[in-house]
Amino acid sequence: MNLKRRIVLKGTAAASAIGVAGLLAPRAVLAAWPEAAFTAKTVPEALEALTGNSAASESGDIKIKAPDIAENGAVVPVTVTTSIEGIQSISVIAANNPVPLVASYNMGEGALGFVSTRIKMGKSGDVVAVVKAGDKLYSASKGVKVTIGGCGG
Repeated sequence: MNLKRRIVLKGTAAASAIGVAGLLAPRAVLAAWPEAAFTAKTVPEALEALTGNSAASESGDIKIKAPDIAENGAVVPVTVTTSIEGIQSISVIAANNPVPLVASYNMGEGALGFVSTRIKMGKSGDVVAVVKAGDKLYSASKGVKVTIGGCGG
């Protein structure tokens, strides 16, 4: 019994030492972060930086669940579902935000087309879902009216 405890303590100490040594630094984990997409000021720029394409066609196979009126723009619940086959990513955009790309989720092979999150909206506008499948982009949008801004307003 005492031997198992010592093994656990040694393992914990070794893991802590590796973390302190900087081998698990956040910069290594965030290396694939598409900074240009998340700092773009317009929707086409964000899509171009994220996917290499800015032309998305409207699709009825994408459903956005979001409130018609968000009482507080700091916390707006958004759910995106799609029945499009072979999806590679789902991105959520708040078109009137100073930086419109809010979130992007890379999906694994065979993943269900479903994401749910809470976003921040500075003012009323469209919430746009962009689904990448193959080399094509598909989109849908829903208008959300914000009564109290979430980006400092």
